[in-house]
Amino acid sequence: MDYLVLILCLYLLWGLFQALFFVARGGRKARPSNLPLSPWPLPIIGNLLQLGDLPHKSLAKLARAYGPIIKLELGFVTTVVISSPALAKEILQTHNAVFSNRMVPDSVMAHDHDKLSMLWVPVSPLFRYLRKIYNSHIFSSKKLNLIQHLRSKKVQELITSVRRCACAGEAVNISEVAFRTSLKAISNTIFSLDMMEPLNPARELKEVVWQIMVEVGKPNLADYFPVLKKIGPHGSKHRLEAHFEKMFDIFEDLIERRLQLRMGSGSIKCHDVLDNLLDLVEDKTETLDMSLVKHLFLDVFVASSETTVSTLEWAMTELLCSPEKLLRAQAELHQVIGKGKQIEEADISRLPYLQAIAKENFRLHPVGPLLAPQKSGEDFIAGGLAIPKGAQVLINVWAIGRDPSIWDDPGKFMPERFLGSDIDVRGQNFELLPFGGGRRICPGLPLAMRMLPLMLGSLINIFNWRLEEGATPENMNTEDKFGIAIQRAESLKAVPIPT
Repeated sequence: MDYLVLILCLYLLWGLFQALFFVARGGRKARPSNLPLSPWPLPIIGNLLQLGDLPHKSLAKLARAYGPIIKLELGFVTTVVISSPALAKEILQTHNAVFSNRMVPDSVMAHDHDKLSMLWVPVSPLFRYLRKIYNSHIFSSKKLNLIQHLRSKKVQELITSVRRCACAGEAVNISEVAFRTSLKAISNTIFSLDMMEPLNPARELKEVVWQIMVEVGKPNLADYFPVLKKIGPHGSKHRLEAHFEKMFDIFEDLIERRLQLRMGSGSIKCHDVLDNLLDLVEDKTETLDMSLVKHLFLDVFVASSETTVSTLEWAMTELLCSPEKLLRAQAELHQVIGKGKQIEEADISRLPYLQAIAKENFRLHPVGPLLAPQKSGEDFIAGGLAIPKGAQVLINVWAIGRDPSIWDDPGKFMPERFLGSDIDVRGQNFELLPFGGGRRICPGLPLAMRMLPLMLGSLINIFNWRLEEGATPENMNTEDKFGIAIQRAESLKAVPIPT
């Protein structure tokens, strides 16, 4: 009954909105006539039902019917979907200034995260300052090189854990070990400690990070019907407030401990990210404060963990479904670094086939199938069609990565297509955009491009792999589920066999 009343109220509001809008524009069309083609919208809900559970696939299907730029009405939000490299280049590079701001989901407004996170804050002096922090103090090549031994140590611990399963003949849950290894690597990078250790007071971080990813990935009616933001029909924002608070409590505890150590006589600096940022906070000429630091850490932990989990699991899935590709990758590893050895980051540049596997994996399974929603800052013409001011703009990189006009056999896992190719994932080749492009390109790209080859290469060089008993490449469920990232509908479990 409550939902029936809500629907009736929405219909009344929609009718009132349409009438007021018509009067306000004096009975004239306020929008340009050359809008992109659009499937017919239903009253109030518009095209929401056409999104389905897997919107990246639904939107790709609509693009095949209506073209590479289409318009949808998602509730009260006009949305333009881009599905071609040429149009993506216009949005992300040529005219990026027009589309540089975000459409902010209601849930991430918890604790004013949208006002303090580089992922969501409008382009402004604060945005540029935070980007400088990421590029200079967290993900610069110099900083990453200084602490690569920590990542190597965490991968070694991953190998030790997998070896125990191999000796016992047990299957490994790839997403779980990837998540655990990623959190260890990030926590050591930021705090010089392992948050996954049993005695560490921050060990609950794993569950909290996971819950945040679940909540952010859920559909939320408040994003399509702004009138519902006060009500919060799904409770996502309320739950995220609680999760964010837990994360901030963990960070505050670790920061306070470090401050006490820094005040002690004869204290030795750790030279990790936390120390670097505390130096900036104490430098009164900088604008960084503790609140910004906590929100920055929140973004780093959530985004970095999800990237590693989804990419490693999908890469292992593709290799187990294509044994000949796995054998070729292992042959390269055996020849370049030696059979049964853990690879190091310095080895990656000497492993072109492993790099090609990473690129092909990002083509087929981009971390974010629909790049974070851009917002049109003005009326704009793209591909001869109008994008209205204030419209939400989605770039379907999943559809671009599987476009048969761009890729031969687009649904087939073929790393060879990237051997000898100049196509890269760093935002300059618009047919391959797993990390986005322009000024909003993912700042964690440099770390992701180290972690995936490092973990994947070590796992397949030290172990052979087989699917669980009864599972075959033919009957394995390779469907995906939509969320903050594309994940497998079922977690991949595989049995390691020492080489």
